[in-house]
Amino acid sequence: MKMILLHIHDDLGAESRLQAALDVARAHEAHVQCVQVTPVPDLMAADIYGGAGYAPAIVAELRANDDAYRAKVEERMGREDVPWDWRHLDGDSVTGLLAASTLADLIVATLPESGRTGVNDPLAIVPELALGGRTPVLAVPPAAKGFAATGRALVAWDGSAEAGAALRAAVPLLRMAGAVDIVAVEEADKAEFAANAPAEYLARHGISAEYHCWPRKGRPVDAVLAEAIGALAADWVVMGAFGHSRLREFVFGGVTRAMLRGAQVPLLLAH
Repeated sequence: MKMILLHIHDDLGAESRLQAALDVARAHEAHVQCVQVTPVPDLMAADIYGGAGYAPAIVAELRANDDAYRAKVEERMGREDVPWDWRHLDGDSVTGLLAASTLADLIVATLPESGRTGVNDPLAIVPELALGGRTPVLAVPPAAKGFAATGRALVAWDGSAEAGAALRAAVPLLRMAGAVDIVAVEEADKAEFAANAPAEYLARHGISAEYHCWPRKGRPVDAVLAEAIGALAADWVVMGAFGHSRLREFVFGGVTRAMLRGAQVPLLLAH
């Protein structure tokens, strides 16, 4: 894992995702590419009243704000012991980040907070990033202090293609983890899968993992996973991103959606 794409945006999650990106970069001797997207075309198209001076004024203000924030972040990055560069794009945030992620090994973004829509809240773009591209997403809670690269990792496993994609994407990070737990939730209505498969796969990569089958007891799967995360003291979680896309509408399945809204630890998502 040598190329980390960091979403740059002045919001309440900026510090947590910046620190997480730095933690991953230091652990893997990786490069951080800071990607900042200014939504210029959307605003120009939105000027439906024909005010020739109105949209350009907004664009100029946005650019000035982004330039000021860029100077602040670049000054901070200059003090860090990781290689980095800067890329600025105009347009839609998701489209720009996905375009920039073609050769990235990981996108670092912020988990959306349920019910929060304030001007300084992080953009709710994790679902679109996870389902719209091929690059795994490290979704970091706004209150996180960073990413515990050598901490305890939990792999949420149900035998699905999405879970397999997430597990494969996580191998470089799991190699650094101090401990790895694989958790499957008992679900009588789902087809059986090989319980030992993920542990065997990781063992072939030199990673030792312990398998747990967590009792559901009639509870929602996300509640069971949350209990397992707490009981095992997991520092971060690997899980498949379940959902589908239709044009610009991205919809997560119930478990993934609930985990995104309530997770207290970083989630590594892949679809």
